[in-house]
Amino acid sequence: MNDMFKPDEEIINLTELREAEEDVGRNPSDNPTMGDIINRRFSRRGFLGGSLAVTAIATTVSPLALMIADEARAEGMSAFSFTEVEAGVDETHHVAEGYDADVLLRWGDKVFADSPDFDPMNQTAESQSKQFGYNNDYVGFIPLDGADDHGLLVVNHEYTNAELMFPNWATIGKDGEGKDKVMMGEFTKDIVDIEMAAHGGTVIEIRKQDGKWMPVLDGKMNRRLHVGTEMALTGPAAGHDRLKTNADTSGTKVFGTLNNCAGGVTPWGTWLMAEENFHGYFIGELPEGHPEAVNYKRYGAPAGWYNWGTHHDRFDVSKEPNEPNRFGWVVEVDPMDPNSVPKKRTALGRMKHEGAESVVNKDGRVVFYCGDDERFDYVYKFVTSAAYNPDDRAANMDLLDDGILYVARFDADGTVDWMPLVHGEGPLNADNGFMSQADVVIEARRAGDLLGATKMDRPEDVQPNAMTGKVYCMLTNNTRRKEGDENAANPRANNAFGHIIEISETDGDFASTKSTWEILLKCGDPAVAEVGASFSSATTTNGWFGMPDNCAIDADGRLWVSTDGNSEKRTGRTDGLWAVDTNGDARATSKLFFRVPVGAEMCGPLFDPTGETVFLAVQHPGDEGLATYEQPATRWPDFRDDMPVRPAVVAVTKQGGGKIGMA
Repeated sequence: MNDMFKPDEEIINLTELREAEEDVGRNPSDNPTMGDIINRRFSRRGFLGGSLAVTAIATTVSPLALMIADEARAEGMSAFSFTEVEAGVDETHHVAEGYDADVLLRWGDKVFADSPDFDPMNQTAESQSKQFGYNNDYVGFIPLDGADDHGLLVVNHEYTNAELMFPNWATIGKDGEGKDKVMMGEFTKDIVDIEMAAHGGTVIEIRKQDGKWMPVLDGKMNRRLHVGTEMALTGPAAGHDRLKTNADTSGTKVFGTLNNCAGGVTPWGTWLMAEENFHGYFIGELPEGHPEAVNYKRYGAPAGWYNWGTHHDRFDVSKEPNEPNRFGWVVEVDPMDPNSVPKKRTALGRMKHEGAESVVNKDGRVVFYCGDDERFDYVYKFVTSAAYNPDDRAANMDLLDDGILYVARFDADGTVDWMPLVHGEGPLNADNGFMSQADVVIEARRAGDLLGATKMDRPEDVQPNAMTGKVYCMLTNNTRRKEGDENAANPRANNAFGHIIEISETDGDFASTKSTWEILLKCGDPAVAEVGASFSSATTTNGWFGMPDNCAIDADGRLWVSTDGNSEKRTGRTDGLWAVDTNGDARATSKLFFRVPVGAEMCGPLFDPTGETVFLAVQHPGDEGLATYEQPATRWPDFRDDMPVRPAVVAVTKQGGGKIGMA
């Protein structure tokens, strides 16, 4: 932690540091607020008694979407059928009755047949580079040979919790005021190199055997990516002077990817890894008067979460001032070729990317959605210039190098303007420091500032629904929004629990530059009037949640939401996976399907093509309060004294078979 970050509350562990850092909000723009308009708008819409009065914004949707909605209204019932899990907090996971939740891959598990066994007392970077990484986040599935029961699982490894990973390293001590605090050990080069190897991602073949998913360790496409993996920079920023370093004078080659949060799988079967909080990995100070100073301040770099720069010069901005510009991109990986060079696709802009979910538009172009995960930042979409060719995979492999990146302005009349981030258009010109499209994508945040994009309450996963023409935007929270700073799409000051926006793309055209929007849910406990939550009255005491983070659309077009930030002290429940109705009288009804162990975050989720499996990533379990390797809040999933708590991917299936969440 450095001087630029001084949180209001005492920080006792790394996860709380990250959360407080994300709570800062670095958007200095004066993009307009609309408090008076909101009061008029929402009083008309009738948010009464904690329930959402649904008023559809006029739009044209697909016949299938209308059929789904009409059936739901006619039946007046939920699209989901399962026995709800009881909300709470304890040391293990819980899944709905009649389902199995099997641990598929843990931190340290083998990825290759010749990987060493996991030995937590004798970890090395070499071993970790052949084992499943830490803090699994995004999970994707790519079928092999057209089979539903055989494919490649791709998994992001977002970050590391050294205090939970390394024995005899972290201790419980006192801060300057005598309060208990987790005291970190020394970040030796060995520790740093293991952390770097535990980042990145995993490609691993999996197969269903007797109804259970199993890893195939001799899979020819199995692969580990980490901070040492060579990658290419492509698109408008590739080769620009601002991306050149002593190690790469071309500005086209970078080693590694880090802080990969949510992601996506493209229609042509490549894996997208979204680099999020890259700023936390850098230390040092820029030379006085350096031209990147304003750029880095907008992104919060260097934040100094990790001490990698002590042992690797490229993470010290005083020695390699351009290195932060080489992170914060969407990375495209071809999982079918373990020798392929991953590509950082700069056309999608540089930001704290959360997700890169896509949909094939009706004109064949592909549209990708993502949030910039920080308070007061923006929602984006990218539209490829060329159309997707379903008959020629090779023809699609560079689609992400050419297209238009848009940033969203949510207006009080219920419309969304998608504004292009194109050099030379509007204020994106030399007068404002943008000499080329490379400058625009490198400083995508500042470009959005100048265009007047809407400052959102920490936008995370943004998921399109190809069946309905809807897009769901998860807004996790924003406790820094003050009274009077509300805007139409972010109507609550001190928004501790977040909300979900439903975007309707006009006439099912996902590439449209004009959309409409509606708030689907304002989250939090509906029994507490001042919270202003808007779950339906059919939602039980177990069904409400706070802090929506990731989401998924299953094979039947239903919405599932996972969360980040629920805890005993905040909501009296852990994070989990909730099924959320979006149609008919059941709209805004939520049901708890799966809950994680204490200290964990719920990542994923990912449904297989049949809808009969949902893969869930349980991230940083045991990271609650004063947690260390020796004293975690739980020892999930092994519950062995000789094993640390371990992040893991879980495969949930229905006992006896069948679709998840259906009778």
